Amino acid sequence: LGELGLSAFFDHPKPLELVKKALQIGTKDSDIILDFFSGSGTTAHAVLDLNKQDGGNRKFILVQLPEPCAEDSEAFKAGYKTIADIGKERIRRAGQKIKVENALIAPDLDIGFRVLKIDSSNMKDVYYAPDAVKQGDLLAQVDNIREDRTPEDLLFQVLLDWGVDLALPITQETIAGKQVFFVDGNALAACFETGINEEFVKALAARHPLRAVFRDAGFGSDSVKINIEQIFKLISPTTEVKAI
Repeated sequence: LGELGLSAFFDHPKPLELVKKALQIGTKDSDIILDFFSGSGTTAHAVLDLNKQDGGNRKFILVQLPEPCAEDSEAFKAGYKTIADIGKERIRRAGQKIKVENALIAPDLDIGFRVLKIDSSNMKDVYYAPDAVKQGDLLAQVDNIREDRTPEDLLFQVLLDWGVDLALPITQETIAGKQVFFVDGNALAACFETGINEEFVKALAARHPLRAVFRDAGFGSDSVKINIEQIFKLISPTTEVKAI
């Protein structure tokens, strides 16, 4: 970790060369490596370094509890609140270092990664016995999604529900004034904004996505919600449409 400026934050990190050797012996160049105790992120560092070395396309999945750093530790003083925070920074620095040092021999080396956290459902709790529901409660059910959830939260729920690879590329575009996520090109299009109208739906359908998903409370009117499937059937009949 010394070359990355993080040596003061871990007493006994896994040896990088030892993990690389294990990967060389036990993996092929397109395997997925899983580390359930990622610590400082040595496994990710080793995967990136080995991919650079042999041109492989290995991927990694690291699992780490957000174990708090002691408040008197050097890591905490440097702004890292948890072990996971240090690991993420180590992967960023290692990737950038490998990319810069090998720009000529490995110009297309992929050093990207995503950070996902386990959380409760994005959906509000709506399962009540009939005699427990009061008239005032109905107003709270106009939108079935929790108020503190971001569009990205909803997108990754959809990816999980549909069994879509979480590592696929994601881009954002503006269509008819609405922000739309496109996953793996046209594999999935998702818009979680409000005020969805037929103009927008027609513009999105013209892109012919394989799947399209909207926020159930995002439609500008009931007629738009009713007509959306018909619009897609006319313009993009192969698109699977869903509202959450």
